[in-house]
Amino acid sequence: MTSAQERGRSFWNRDFLLALAGYFFLFMAVSLFFLLPVVLEKFGPRQSRIGLIMGVFSVVAIAVRPFFGRMIDVRGGRRFALLGVFLLIFAVPFFHFVDDAGWLPFLLRALTGLGWGISMTATIAMCSDLAPVDRLAKSMGVIGVAGLVANALGPLLAEELIRAGGAGRLYNASLLFLAAALACLLLTREIARPDCGVPAGGTRALKLVPWALAAVVGSVPVFHGAIRGAMIYFIAVFGNSVGISRVGPFFLVFSLAAILTRFRLGDLSDRIGRKTVILPAALIIGFNLFVIAQVRGLPLLLVGGFVGGLGQGLIFPALSTYIIDFLGRENKGLAISLYSSLFDVGMGLGAPVFGWISDVAGYRWMYRIAGLFLIISTAVFMIKAPATENK
Repeated sequence: MTSAQERGRSFWNRDFLLALAGYFFLFMAVSLFFLLPVVLEKFGPRQSRIGLIMGVFSVVAIAVRPFFGRMIDVRGGRRFALLGVFLLIFAVPFFHFVDDAGWLPFLLRALTGLGWGISMTATIAMCSDLAPVDRLAKSMGVIGVAGLVANALGPLLAEELIRAGGAGRLYNASLLFLAAALACLLLTREIARPDCGVPAGGTRALKLVPWALAAVVGSVPVFHGAIRGAMIYFIAVFGNSVGISRVGPFFLVFSLAAILTRFRLGDLSDRIGRKTVILPAALIIGFNLFVIAQVRGLPLLLVGGFVGGLGQGLIFPALSTYIIDFLGRENKGLAISLYSSLFDVGMGLGAPVFGWISDVAGYRWMYRIAGLFLIISTAVFMIKAPATENK
């Protein structure tokens, strides 16, 4: 497709909307499992054990994303998106046999992490390929909105399903959403990729980056992933510990704030620069964790959800497109996979680490320490990382 055709193509074209719907249903299927710790807690494990089971999902996704990200750059995302969805459809029914917090939920979370790692990266690449090339930040923001809507609705639905019929209904609902995702992806036309051989760059682009600079740039999505894991994996049990029986409204307010921010300010980093947006967004998220640490009732929890959503609405389009610009647009699939993998490194390591901190010092200190780590990593990033606008 030529540059002129790209510029003339409508942003809201049929295939983009189908792929976006597929991503939404895929995310819904996975977000239902944000409430899995509530199911596991009934078996009496330590919080660090719950964190390990939840975190292995992200660790496995990390291991596969860079490889598949490069394959997506070369061959397109549709076939890999379908592969990942099929893996999830295979794994989810076996959750019906979980009756403790032992090896079976650990193994199943690892297998679903494999399916998610492949399908999520491929579907995001599909969506961004189907949008006009000169509107990358907007497409990433809209894709993120679909995830945020699922992030809001999934835990609310999961809470009601568990209350109404137990965990079995949650697993069945996840399967239905996966079937819907599969249908949308099958209806999406294959993306025509330019016949220009293997895209330039690839992993060679990583070898050109000094290791110290790579560590600085990579630390930011890692810490954001760790903080996100601390929020979504432990907010339900933290709420229960202070007498808040329903935490679904937290996810709803969080996601609504992030959605509004992305629709209004999603392309802000295109206009004023990536780092100019990343700094205040990270500070908002970091300081908001200190607010959550003070929660003793639903009103302040909702304030924390709203403020955190504002920060999240700003950080994702700015930071993800920063990584894409840093590695080059020709390596978009690789960049998306690396960003997702680094984010999941944080979620995978952060869940058991913050679970251990909560065992030792309690949930409030867990959130305070998480906020401090995020602020420090952001300060180092702002000092050492280059502005991609000058690349």
